[in-house]
Amino acid sequence: MVPHSRQSMTCIKVTECWQATLNLAMKSIVERAAHSTNLIGVPAQVIASTTYNQHPVPLSIAGVRETANSLFTTLDSVNDPIESGTLFQHYMTSVFGEELSDKIQPDHKPRRYKNSYLRLIQDWGLDSNSAQSAVFKGWVESRFGLLPTYHKQAITAFYDRTWLHYLSQKMHSRYHNNCIYMQLDLLFEFCQWFIQRHKQPAETFITLFRGVNAIDKQCIESLPHKNHKIIRFNNITSFTNRPSTASEFGDNILKVVVPVFKIVFFNQLLPHHALHGESEFLVIGGDYHVELI
Repeated sequence: MVPHSRQSMTCIKVTECWQATLNLAMKSIVERAAHSTNLIGVPAQVIASTTYNQHPVPLSIAGVRETANSLFTTLDSVNDPIESGTLFQHYMTSVFGEELSDKIQPDHKPRRYKNSYLRLIQDWGLDSNSAQSAVFKGWVESRFGLLPTYHKQAITAFYDRTWLHYLSQKMHSRYHNNCIYMQLDLLFEFCQWFIQRHKQPAETFITLFRGVNAIDKQCIESLPHKNHKIIRFNNITSFTNRPSTASEFGDNILKVVVPVFKIVFFNQLLPHHALHGESEFLVIGGDYHVELI
């Protein structure tokens, strides 16, 4: 038998261990920034850091290209960017169904709503705080391990109402169906294949812009150089390659150098989508070195 004193010490150590675990779980999202695991083989804390942005490595979601081997084998035989995008969209339609699947059928019965990557892209452009956008943020959280920092309001802790509202929306059955995470996996992998193959929109880094009104709450650190700061962006964030377009969305224009390995979607990737007008880029977030221009 374990002496009484040793039993007491064991209980104390177990209690301390659980308390440390609880403290970690209750840590603010601002402090943690990322989960401890993801599906891409690069620690989430690294992806969220400015160090990664300065010294990036390619990112790939485990098992996606192997699962869709026929798609990427066929893509390897295509040299034209537009043809690549067309082929990808035809593949997605054949596997996951028509994008506008809630149209009235010939028998006049409405179909069940089926979500799609194109719907998410479209709804993100309309409102990045919608339920569809919560699904997008949830996908980034699941695959890359980066926590969202904003959804309708700033998300500061795991136990507050804003976090719970985000959870309920990202898992809502109306939007979280039709293998939507798998669709987004394929979109990201196709985007990375496209960049590597066609060297568009850039080979390693691209300069992008974002218009914002207030930056104080996003600012992690002010740097010695004038107008240079470290900003923590939401786990998926919109940018544009046009400063004039960025100025339409806020008084302050942020200039950011983004590694192409963090791009999920951009204007020239697909021939048919809803974001052609604003030359939009959807980028994995985290901490970025930005310049106010």
